[in-house]
Amino acid sequence: MSEPGRKMSLTQATMLVAGNMIGTGVFLLPVNLASVGSISLFGWIVATAGAAALGLVFAKLGELDPQEGGPYAYARDFLGPYVGFQTNYVYWFGNWIGNIAIAVAAVGYLAELVPAIEKPPASVLVTAGVIWILTLANILGPRVVGALETWTMSLALIPILAIAFFGWFWFSPETFQAGWNVSGGSSGHAISRAASMALWAYMGIESAAVSAGVIENPKRNIPRATLMGLGLAAVVYILSSTVIMGIIPNADLQRSHAPFAEAARLAIGSAGMVIVAVCAILKSVGSLGGWMLLVGQSAKAAADDGMFPNAFARLNRHGVPGRGLVIVAVLMTIVLFATMSPTIAGQFSRIIDLAVILAVMPYIYASVAVVKVIYDHGLPRRTFQTYKWIAIAAVVYCLWTVLGGDPPTVVNALVALLVSVPLYPFFLRPMAEAAERKRASRPPREPFQPNALPQ
Repeated sequence: MSEPGRKMSLTQATMLVAGNMIGTGVFLLPVNLASVGSISLFGWIVATAGAAALGLVFAKLGELDPQEGGPYAYARDFLGPYVGFQTNYVYWFGNWIGNIAIAVAAVGYLAELVPAIEKPPASVLVTAGVIWILTLANILGPRVVGALETWTMSLALIPILAIAFFGWFWFSPETFQAGWNVSGGSSGHAISRAASMALWAYMGIESAAVSAGVIENPKRNIPRATLMGLGLAAVVYILSSTVIMGIIPNADLQRSHAPFAEAARLAIGSAGMVIVAVCAILKSVGSLGGWMLLVGQSAKAAADDGMFPNAFARLNRHGVPGRGLVIVAVLMTIVLFATMSPTIAGQFSRIIDLAVILAVMPYIYASVAVVKVIYDHGLPRRTFQTYKWIAIAAVVYCLWTVLGGDPPTVVNALVALLVSVPLYPFFLRPMAEAAERKRASRPPREPFQPNALPQ
């Protein structure tokens, strides 16, 4: 637990939520949405409404029962140990698979400067190199990653905000309308597909709830930070994605591997393209380093609870779970090669589809848990009824994203989810032993001494 003076303020917590959502995914997301068309604007609206329901869920959980661990902790405490185990398992898988997409995005913008790595196998080999370099940076300790994150965090906002607010000078309504619905399906199907893709943009809505232990006055600040962070991210995402579809013709956008850089080139020339590409690359590298740190720490926490193999809990001389990081890097490399696609954007699309489907389950469990938490706290009936419907809306949106997902990817995600069932019995004893160690390590309560009270 952090000291009070070193905890995050409301502003910092808000930027944590917004920053984790306005990640590197936005740099390639317009390309994937271009496969649907500019009708994806309605998909953004649906996704924002669904994310708002999820935001209210996590805000209320953070207000009533702030806990470190977020979805995992709520699933464990209110839905039982197996659900907690499954949530942690799926959440961990979804996060490191999502990290591959960040590395792919970085290489997509690097290819603007080095065209030779635009296609596989060169693009895949360079992406693997990025993954292993940042794994090494994490093994050297959190200070290295922290310095990297500090220097690169603001760089993402330069191209995103510039395109979102100034790109309208080059926006063409005719270009936007010409690519309205190119999905080959009905408008409803196109909007559903776009809403599923857009959930990737809002992954991280739970950031404040997960970080409850390091936020000042969590019962007050977690709800506010969650909703304000969501609002900021929604404005930036919708504006930037929409304006790009009015600058770059749909056919060209679908083939792009660096849409923000391409938009900058069309608007202000090659110099703008280079600036945006460099910002995107540096931000991607910093973001990937930070997310790898989080994945390593979450796996360590799970191993400490007996829910993961002990290898993930072993620390090196830098105080980092080095073996766990190497295992994750190996898994990321395997999935990277398994999802190899003729284009960088195609590979990015396959990876985020899988990451989104895996993220849905923890979100559904949290939505169910909030109703239980409100009931246990004995809040007024009106509050209970309101959040019951908010939870239902959040669950419906999550299920809708599954329906809008790529069918083979949904099947693969379901298989990954079901694998947790036969794995669970192997962790029953380690979980019981970890719980016993925690109970034994708690200091005994000191007897009550009236004379020790201040006068």
